[in-house]
Parts: sequence; C-alpha cells; structure tokens
Amino acid sequence: MSRVTINEIARRSGVSKGAVSYALNNRPGVSAATRARILAVADQLGWAPNRTARLLSGSRTDTFGLILARDPRTLASEPFYMEFVAGLESVLSTRSYALLLQVCVDLDSELETYRKWSSERRVDAVVVVDVRGDDPRLPLLTELELPAVFVGDPSVTDSFTTVWTDDTAAMDAAVAYLVSLGHVRVARVSGLDDLSHVQIRDGAFLAAAAAHGAAGQIHVADFSAEGGRKGTRALLEAPDAPTAIMFDNDLMAVSALSALAELGVAVPDGVSILAWDDSALCEITHPQLSAMSHDVMGLGANVGRRLFDLLEGTPPSAHLDSTPELVVRGSTAPPPSAG
Repeated sequence: MSRVTINEIARRSGVSKGAVSYALNNRPGVSAATRARILAVADQLGWAPNRTARLLSGSRTDTFGLILARDPRTLASEPFYMEFVAGLESVLSTRSYALLLQVCVDLDSELETYRKWSSERRVDAVVVVDVRGDDPRLPLLTELELPAVFVGDPSVTDSFTTVWTDDTAAMDAAVAYLVSLGHVRVARVSGLDDLSHVQIRDGAFLAAAAAHGAAGQIHVADFSAEGGRKGTRALLEAPDAPTAIMFDNDLMAVSALSALAELGVAVPDGVSILAWDDSALCEITHPQLSAMSHDVMGLGANVGRRLFDLLEGTPPSAHLDSTPELVVRGSTAPPPSAG
C-alpha cells in the first residue's frame, strides 16, 4: 500500500496543501473547523507523520543534500559551484550541519538519488539547481515530501521555497551598456538551453537587443571552455559578425580570449567581451574581463539560511537574492567603427 501524502489529504478535504500542513503540524493559519476536517480525513486515510513532520519534531539527520547533474570535467574548471558550495558551507557550519554532495551523469540518475535519499532518510532537505521547464524533480520531490530549496526563477518552481536572481533586469542593463558604447551587433554564447535560467536570459537578451535598437544573435553552448571557444569562432566567422559578445559564465568568456587570439582579433579593439558571474578568473586575464558581477558565495549563504527556515516550519516563499551588476574592465570598448 502506498504512503498517504499531503496531496491526497488536501484533495479529500477540499483544501490547499498549505492548509493541510498547518493542520497536521498544529500551526495557526486554518480555522478550527477546517483543522478538524483535515485531521479526520488524515485519520481515515491512515496518515502517519512524514519527513517534514519529523523535521519539526526534532528527528533529523543534520545533513542537507545537493546533486549536480553536470559533466564532471566542466564542474572541475567552472568557479560557480565551488563558490556556491563555499557560501552554503559558511552557513551550514555554524549549526554543525553537513552537506552531502553527489555528482550525477544525467537527470535520471539525479531522480533516482532523491528516491534513495528519501527511502534511507539520508538528508533533512535538498538544494535543487539547474531548474528546467516542466522539471520532473518538482512532482517527484512533492511525492516524496522531501523539503527543498530551489535556486531558480520562481515562475518555474511551483510552490517550493526559491532563491533567485533577477537575470532579466541584469541582461537589459548589460545590453544597454554595450549599445551605449556604440555596438549595434551584439551576440550571446549561452549555456545549456534546456535550463530555465538560460532560457530566461536568452529571452531577456533578445528583448533587450530589440528594445535598444541592436541586432542580437545567440549561439547555444554548454558552459564549458570548449563551448566558449567554438561559440566565439562560429560567431566571428559568420556574416555580420558581432562586435560585442556576452558569455553565460566566466569560463566560456576566458576561453574566448584564446579563440580570438588565434583568429587575430584584438580585445577590445576588434571585439568586446562581457562575462557573467565575475569570479576571480575575470581579473587574471589580459585584458581583465568586464562582467555582470554576482555574489555567488552570498547566493549560497542565502540558500543555506532558507534550508534552516524549512526546519523551523517557515512556509515556502520566493526570495530575491540580488540583481547582477555591471563591472567595467578592459575587455569592453566602442566598436572599431565608433572609435
């Protein structure tokens, strides 16, 4: 017999999942009559306290989980997740919590790992990154009743607790800056195009280019150094080559410098380069890279705080962490024709 879930109790009671959670955990937020009806339905269905109730009652593992379904070779060289994990640990360590980190080869393996962690009660809650459209992790985590904090735009994370950055506003600022320098042909080398934050940035980029009177084009890559090199070459060797290129992470932007050197194109005199995230990589190149700066460690710390909110029974909500801000360095300048 399958375990009774909050979803089933909510359906039978004719109320929301939130109301069921309030009633089962004896918290304010529902009327006495509604609470009584929910408890009666739960009793009829044979409901037993689940993981969330155990968290509230103090039966915990003192461990949070994070799964990264990415190519390990890319993870080894990309600064983002090391900074993100460092930010997480800065908060978890203050409460003697451990982080269980698992690298998986694909999304199916990630889903299976959640099932294993849930059945073995390995973690109290999980951090979910790289959100996709129609993400299968949303219904699975709901079914498992495994508490989670999502890192992504709240428009694609349903009712889960979410920490997000305003990439739409940041993208508009980035394009506006390049156009203000005189660039009318701008391009973007994006990350994996099945990820919702990449899709949001793509849409924002094209909308901003149109709004600011520039021609915008996108080359789909994969966040890797090789993806950055190939994307740069493809854009520069095509007709109507852009005079400014934005990259979805710092690693691809750094790799673009070597590709441009091989092509004999100077930065920024021949083409301007703008990175995203602004890790230490941006300051050790020549020229140093202009970037949309984002405090990734701060983002990780924010996520850590929301994990502890879950333990304390805080209702799910969306938390805007920040909007990446432009840091101008030596890799951006007016295009040759505007010099």
